[in-house]
Amino acid sequence: MPTVGLNDSTVSRRSGSLDAATPSIAALDGAGPIWQQIRRVLARPILSGEWPPGTRIPPELTLTKRFRTSRMTVGKAIESLAKEGFVERKRKTGTVVADRAQERPVFEIWDVADLVAQAGGTYSYKLLECMKLKQDPERRELLGVSRRTPTLWMLCLHLCDEMPFQLEERLVNIDAAPGITCRPLETVGPGLWLLGHVPWTDAEHKISAREAPPDIAQHLGTKAGAACLVVDRRTWNQGTPVTYARLWHYGARHSLVGHFEPAC
Repeated sequence: MPTVGLNDSTVSRRSGSLDAATPSIAALDGAGPIWQQIRRVLARPILSGEWPPGTRIPPELTLTKRFRTSRMTVGKAIESLAKEGFVERKRKTGTVVADRAQERPVFEIWDVADLVAQAGGTYSYKLLECMKLKQDPERRELLGVSRRTPTLWMLCLHLCDEMPFQLEERLVNIDAAPGITCRPLETVGPGLWLLGHVPWTDAEHKISAREAPPDIAQHLGTKAGAACLVVDRRTWNQGTPVTYARLWHYGARHSLVGHFEPAC
Protein backbone atom coordinates (compact mmCIF):
# COMPACT_ATOMS: atom_id res chain seq x y z
CA MET A 1 0.00 0.00 0.00
CA PRO A 2 1.54 3.36 -0.96
CA THR A 3 2.32 5.77 1.86
CA VAL A 4 2.67 9.52 1.93
CA GLY A 5 4.68 11.28 4.63
CA LEU A 6 3.04 14.11 6.53
CA ASN A 7 4.88 17.25 7.51
CA ASP A 8 4.96 16.89 11.28
CA SER A 9 8.49 17.58 12.45
CA THR A 10 8.49 15.00 15.25
CA VAL A 11 6.56 12.13 16.71
CA SER A 12 6.36 12.45 20.49
CA ARG A 13 6.48 9.32 22.61
CA ARG A 14 6.35 8.83 26.32
CA SER A 15 10.02 8.02 26.32
CA GLY A 16 10.75 11.33 24.57
CA SER A 17 10.71 12.82 21.08
CA LEU A 18 12.10 11.08 18.01
CA ASP A 19 13.54 13.40 15.40
CA ALA A 20 12.83 12.62 11.74
CA ALA A 21 10.34 9.91 12.74
CA THR A 22 7.43 11.46 10.90
CA PRO A 23 4.48 9.05 10.65
CA SER A 24 3.39 7.99 7.20
CA ILE A 25 -0.26 7.66 6.27
CA ALA A 26 -1.62 5.23 3.69
CA ALA A 27 -4.12 6.22 1.03
CA LEU A 28 -7.83 5.71 1.66
CA ASP A 29 -9.12 2.34 0.47
CA GLY A 30 -12.43 3.58 -0.96
CA ALA A 31 -14.61 1.17 1.08
CA GLY A 32 -17.44 2.79 3.02
CA PRO A 33 -17.84 6.29 4.50
CA ILE A 34 -14.79 8.58 4.51
CA TRP A 35 -14.59 8.70 8.31
CA GLN A 36 -14.42 4.90 8.49
CA GLN A 37 -11.70 4.85 5.84
CA ILE A 38 -9.72 7.40 7.86
CA ARG A 39 -10.22 5.34 11.01
CA ARG A 40 -8.80 2.27 9.28
CA VAL A 41 -5.84 4.23 7.93
CA LEU A 42 -5.01 5.40 11.46
CA ALA A 43 -5.72 2.03 13.08
CA ARG A 44 -3.46 -0.08 10.89
CA PRO A 45 -0.08 1.28 12.07
CA ILE A 46 -1.39 1.06 15.64
CA LEU A 47 -2.37 -2.60 15.26
CA SER A 48 0.84 -3.50 13.42
CA GLY A 49 3.01 -1.90 16.10
CA GLU A 50 4.43 0.70 13.70
CA TRP A 51 2.97 3.32 16.06
CA PRO A 52 3.64 2.02 19.60
CA PRO A 53 1.93 3.40 22.71
CA GLY A 54 2.67 7.08 23.22
CA THR A 55 3.10 7.87 19.52
CA ARG A 56 1.41 11.15 18.63
CA ILE A 57 -0.83 10.81 15.60
CA PRO A 58 -0.96 13.69 13.07
CA PRO A 59 -3.17 16.65 14.07
CA GLU A 60 -6.73 16.91 12.78
CA LEU A 61 -5.91 19.88 10.56
CA THR A 62 -3.07 17.96 8.90
CA LEU A 63 -5.34 14.97 8.29
CA THR A 64 -8.08 17.25 6.94
CA LYS A 65 -5.68 18.59 4.32
CA ARG A 66 -4.23 15.15 3.56
CA PHE A 67 -7.61 13.56 2.87
CA ARG A 68 -9.31 16.69 1.48
CA THR A 69 -12.27 16.37 3.81
CA SER A 70 -13.86 18.29 6.67
CA ARG A 71 -12.45 18.55 10.16
CA MET A 72 -15.73 17.10 11.43
CA THR A 73 -15.16 13.93 9.38
CA VAL A 74 -11.61 13.54 10.68
CA GLY A 75 -12.80 14.23 14.22
CA LYS A 76 -15.43 11.51 13.96
CA ALA A 77 -12.77 8.98 12.96
CA ILE A 78 -10.48 9.93 15.84
CA GLU A 79 -13.35 10.01 18.33
CA SER A 80 -14.29 6.46 17.27
CA LEU A 81 -10.73 5.29 17.99
CA ALA A 82 -10.75 7.12 21.33
CA LYS A 83 -14.06 5.57 22.44
CA GLU A 84 -12.71 2.10 21.70
CA GLY A 85 -9.50 2.75 23.64
CA PHE A 86 -7.01 2.82 20.77
CA VAL A 87 -5.96 6.43 21.28
CA GLU A 88 -6.05 8.98 24.07
CA ARG A 89 -6.66 12.69 23.62
CA LYS A 90 -4.30 14.81 25.72
CA ARG A 91 -4.64 18.56 26.13
CA LYS A 92 -0.95 19.42 25.76
CA THR A 93 0.43 16.66 23.51
CA GLY A 94 -2.56 15.99 21.21
CA THR A 95 -3.84 12.51 20.39
CA VAL A 96 -1.52 9.62 21.22
CA VAL A 97 -1.67 5.84 20.86
CA ALA A 98 -3.05 4.27 24.04
CA ASP A 99 -1.36 1.63 26.16
CA ARG A 100 -2.12 -1.97 25.08
CA ALA A 101 -3.92 -0.78 21.96
CA GLN A 102 -2.68 -3.81 19.99
CA GLU A 103 -4.42 -6.23 22.38
CA ARG A 104 -7.93 -4.82 22.06
CA PRO A 105 -9.05 -6.69 18.89
CA VAL A 106 -8.67 -9.99 20.75
CA PHE A 107 -11.58 -9.09 23.00
CA GLU A 108 -13.49 -6.28 21.34
CA ILE A 109 -15.46 -5.66 18.18
CA TRP A 110 -13.18 -4.60 15.37
CA ASP A 111 -13.10 -4.46 11.61
CA VAL A 112 -11.71 -7.67 10.07
CA ALA A 113 -9.96 -5.58 7.40
CA ASP A 114 -7.78 -4.11 10.16
CA LEU A 115 -6.91 -7.59 11.42
CA VAL A 116 -5.80 -8.55 7.91
CA ALA A 117 -3.71 -5.38 7.72
CA GLN A 118 -2.19 -6.24 11.10
CA ALA A 119 -1.10 -9.56 9.58
CA GLY A 120 0.53 -7.64 6.72
CA GLY A 121 -1.94 -8.78 4.06
CA THR A 122 -4.27 -7.26 1.49
CA TYR A 123 -7.94 -7.50 2.38
CA SER A 124 -10.84 -8.46 0.10
CA TYR A 125 -14.42 -9.61 0.66
CA LYS A 126 -17.14 -11.73 -0.95
CA LEU A 127 -20.84 -11.95 -0.11
CA LEU A 128 -21.73 -15.61 -0.65
CA GLU A 129 -25.39 -15.67 0.46
CA CYS A 130 -27.95 -13.15 1.71
CA MET A 131 -31.65 -13.67 2.50
CA LYS A 132 -34.46 -12.73 4.85
CA LEU A 133 -35.34 -15.56 7.19
CA LYS A 134 -38.78 -17.10 7.14
CA GLN A 135 -39.30 -19.34 10.17
CA ASP A 136 -35.95 -21.01 10.90
CA PRO A 137 -36.38 -21.24 14.70
CA GLU A 138 -32.84 -22.52 15.24
CA ARG A 139 -31.21 -19.41 13.76
CA ARG A 140 -33.73 -17.09 15.40
CA GLU A 141 -32.86 -18.63 18.76
CA LEU A 142 -29.19 -17.82 18.18
CA LEU A 143 -30.07 -14.15 17.68
CA GLY A 144 -32.70 -14.18 20.41
CA VAL A 145 -35.66 -12.88 18.37
CA SER A 146 -39.20 -14.11 17.77
CA ARG A 147 -40.55 -15.52 14.52
CA ARG A 148 -42.25 -12.17 13.86
CA THR A 149 -38.98 -10.20 13.92
CA PRO A 150 -37.65 -9.43 10.42
CA THR A 151 -34.22 -11.01 10.30
CA LEU A 152 -31.43 -11.00 7.72
CA TRP A 153 -29.04 -13.92 7.29
CA MET A 154 -25.72 -13.62 5.45
CA LEU A 155 -22.72 -15.77 4.66
CA CYS A 156 -19.57 -13.75 3.94
CA LEU A 157 -15.98 -14.66 3.14
CA HIS A 158 -13.11 -12.36 4.15
CA LEU A 159 -9.79 -12.92 2.43
CA CYS A 160 -6.14 -12.09 3.07
CA ASP A 161 -4.03 -11.98 -0.09
CA GLU A 162 -6.84 -13.83 -1.91
CA MET A 163 -6.74 -16.68 0.65
CA PRO A 164 -9.70 -17.36 2.99
CA PHE A 165 -9.11 -15.59 6.31
CA GLN A 166 -12.53 -15.62 7.97
CA LEU A 167 -15.92 -17.12 7.13
CA GLU A 168 -18.71 -15.07 8.67
CA GLU A 169 -22.20 -16.37 9.39
CA ARG A 170 -24.26 -13.29 10.29
CA LEU A 171 -27.78 -12.71 11.61
CA VAL A 172 -29.14 -9.16 11.91
CA ASN A 173 -32.32 -7.91 13.57
CA ILE A 174 -33.64 -5.61 10.83
CA ASP A 175 -35.80 -3.70 13.32
CA ALA A 176 -32.62 -2.81 15.23
CA ALA A 177 -30.66 -2.00 12.06
CA PRO A 178 -33.27 -0.93 9.48
CA GLY A 179 -30.80 0.71 7.10
CA ILE A 180 -28.93 -2.52 6.43
CA THR A 181 -31.46 -3.66 3.81
CA CYS A 182 -30.63 -0.58 1.72
CA ARG A 183 -26.86 -1.10 1.70
CA PRO A 184 -24.74 -2.62 -1.09
CA LEU A 185 -23.62 -5.59 1.00
CA GLU A 186 -21.91 -7.10 -2.04
CA THR A 187 -19.13 -4.53 -1.64
CA VAL A 188 -19.16 -3.63 2.08
CA GLY A 189 -19.31 -6.35 4.72
CA PRO A 190 -22.14 -6.27 7.29
CA GLY A 191 -19.77 -6.02 10.22
CA LEU A 192 -18.15 -2.88 8.82
CA TRP A 193 -21.52 -1.29 8.11
CA LEU A 194 -22.91 -2.16 11.56
CA LEU A 195 -19.86 -0.71 13.31
CA GLY A 196 -20.41 2.61 11.62
CA HIS A 197 -24.20 2.91 11.75
CA VAL A 198 -25.78 0.91 14.58
CA PRO A 199 -25.13 1.56 18.29
CA TRP A 200 -24.62 -1.26 20.74
CA THR A 201 -24.47 -1.25 24.53
CA ASP A 202 -23.53 -4.87 25.32
CA ALA A 203 -21.52 -7.57 23.59
CA GLU A 204 -20.62 -11.19 24.26
CA HIS A 205 -17.75 -13.20 22.81
CA LYS A 206 -17.32 -16.95 23.01
CA ILE A 207 -14.09 -18.41 21.61
CA SER A 208 -13.86 -22.13 20.93
CA ALA A 209 -12.07 -24.76 18.85
CA ARG A 210 -14.23 -26.78 16.46
CA GLU A 211 -13.89 -29.19 13.58
CA ALA A 212 -14.98 -27.69 10.27
CA PRO A 213 -18.16 -29.22 8.78
CA PRO A 214 -17.86 -30.04 5.05
CA ASP A 215 -19.57 -26.84 3.84
CA ILE A 216 -17.49 -24.60 6.13
CA ALA A 217 -14.30 -26.42 5.16
CA GLN A 218 -15.02 -25.90 1.47
CA HIS A 219 -15.32 -22.13 1.91
CA LEU A 220 -12.17 -21.96 4.03
CA GLY A 221 -10.19 -24.02 1.54
CA THR A 222 -9.39 -26.86 3.92
CA LYS A 223 -10.50 -30.43 4.65
CA ALA A 224 -13.65 -31.40 6.53
CA GLY A 225 -12.81 -31.96 10.16
CA ALA A 226 -9.91 -29.50 10.16
CA ALA A 227 -9.37 -27.62 13.41
CA CYS A 228 -10.85 -24.12 13.38
CA LEU A 229 -10.86 -21.23 15.81
CA VAL A 230 -14.46 -20.00 16.11
CA VAL A 231 -15.72 -16.76 17.65
CA ASP A 232 -19.43 -16.49 18.48
CA ARG A 233 -20.33 -12.82 18.94
CA ARG A 234 -23.61 -11.26 20.04
CA THR A 235 -24.46 -7.59 20.49
CA TRP A 236 -27.44 -5.83 22.06
CA ASN A 237 -28.64 -2.24 22.20
CA GLN A 238 -30.36 -1.53 25.52
CA GLY A 239 -31.43 -5.17 25.77
CA THR A 240 -32.61 -5.49 22.15
CA PRO A 241 -30.67 -8.09 20.09
CA VAL A 242 -28.84 -6.39 17.21
CA THR A 243 -26.70 -9.06 15.60
CA TYR A 244 -25.18 -12.50 15.99
CA ALA A 245 -22.06 -13.60 14.12
CA ARG A 246 -20.22 -16.90 14.01
CA LEU A 247 -16.71 -16.28 12.71
CA TRP A 248 -14.74 -19.28 11.44
CA HIS A 249 -10.95 -19.24 11.07
CA TYR A 250 -8.88 -22.16 9.81
CA GLY A 251 -6.61 -22.92 12.78
CA ALA A 252 -3.34 -23.05 10.86
CA ARG A 253 -3.88 -19.52 9.52
CA HIS A 254 -5.15 -17.68 12.58
CA SER A 255 -4.32 -16.93 16.19
CA LEU A 256 -5.40 -14.54 18.93
CA VAL A 257 -2.62 -12.89 20.90
CA GLY A 258 -2.77 -10.69 23.97
CA HIS A 259 0.03 -9.46 26.25
CA PHE A 260 -0.86 -8.72 29.87
CA GLU A 261 0.73 -7.45 33.04
CA PRO A 262 -0.46 -8.07 36.62
CA ALA A 263 -3.01 -5.55 37.86
CA CYS A 264 -1.63 -3.11 40.44
